[in-house]
Amino acid sequence: MDTDEGLLASYLKRKLSAHEAVETISACRNLILGMSAAQPPALMAATADALRDRLIGPLNVYYLHGTEHLQQTLLAPDLIDLVTPRPLFLSHSDRAAIAQSNSTNWIEFVPAMLHQAGRLLTEHIDPECFFVTVSPMDRHGYFSLGTNADYGASVIRKARKVIVEVNRYMPRTFGECSVHISEIDHIVEHDQPLVEAIPKAPTEVDRKIAQQIIERIDDGDTLQIGVGGVPNAVLSGLKQHKDLGLHSELFSPAMVPLIQAGILNGRRKTWMQHKHIFTFALGDRALYEFLDDNPAIVGYPASWVNNPDIIRLNDNMVSVNSALEIDLTGQINSEQIGDRPFSGTGGQLDFVRGAYAARNGRSFIALRSTAQSGSVSRIVPRLLSGAVTDPRNDVQFVVTEYGCVNLKGLSIPQRAKALIQLACPEFREQLEREATSLGWI
Repeated sequence: MDTDEGLLASYLKRKLSAHEAVETISACRNLILGMSAAQPPALMAATADALRDRLIGPLNVYYLHGTEHLQQTLLAPDLIDLVTPRPLFLSHSDRAAIAQSNSTNWIEFVPAMLHQAGRLLTEHIDPECFFVTVSPMDRHGYFSLGTNADYGASVIRKARKVIVEVNRYMPRTFGECSVHISEIDHIVEHDQPLVEAIPKAPTEVDRKIAQQIIERIDDGDTLQIGVGGVPNAVLSGLKQHKDLGLHSELFSPAMVPLIQAGILNGRRKTWMQHKHIFTFALGDRALYEFLDDNPAIVGYPASWVNNPDIIRLNDNMVSVNSALEIDLTGQINSEQIGDRPFSGTGGQLDFVRGAYAARNGRSFIALRSTAQSGSVSRIVPRLLSGAVTDPRNDVQFVVTEYGCVNLKGLSIPQRAKALIQLACPEFREQLEREATSLGWI
């Protein structure tokens, strides 16, 4: 059945070139962008041109996980006086843009937990304009948010102006990913392959850490797996497991073979049985093609997927995330190096809390024992960065290549002693001296 004439007329009425669409936001000061793969290349490039030509005024730009396209357009160094980027989560491209600028304070990081992102972007920030990439319209007048259910629908229903970039490479996904043409002000057509993130092969250290987690994952568990070498090594090591489920903020390439093999099938989930739940997907073209029109994979807003009260509904929930450092009391820093933001809280704390609250739930924080080619210990007496991603009260299992410890129920002296044993041997004596001087052991 073809799209009816009324919908086609409505579509054509809204259709503009990227530059024409951008000129309609001349009164906008707060621009919100879709996250990661949903950031629209043509609209961002046209916005950068319009800023340079003074066709629109200075912008505050809010988003999560900037792409290379964003770095090359709105984060270009010559726009430093016209754009104030305010990411809620930093990516490699954001860090590269910071390094290229002459001002260390140009990009203004906004601390946030992912399950609150939609609320922050609509209640605490005036959502004047929203740009996002969507799939082509279907015969019922609906576009799909595809890879990014995270906060798109929340912002669309609050923003004063919504401009979408229709891209045939954006997959059509199920769940709460549909946007009707009546909710959209302007449409720009631009076909371009989505940004890809190809995971690096796990190292031997990654595999040592992952193996200790794999041993604690049972058949029938429901998984949330984060970003990094260890999480990917965990997924690749689950080929002998059965009836695993998925309730994860991220849908990644390493999950696809497990679904195809019937290992990740959701059969024993206690919440949303048989469905693979995600809020954003990032990977390669094969991943995006696998997502397209796949009814078993459903995307929902982060306000729901990452809500600890929803996560805990999954019995046997297992959460696996990475960290930059941990102190001897169990505080986790996963977002800052020294005085500078590196990434953000994202959804880590959401799942640390939600997984532990589930019946037979387990939460793992994995990290290599050292950084900078072994010259720096990631296990430290105290966090000096000032950023605490996961409070010590929330942290459960901590894993390095030297072991795994459950911090729940341990006193400060017990924690310090246990974590020192997870450190690289050459740093243990120093850590013991510092813990003794602090009165912890």
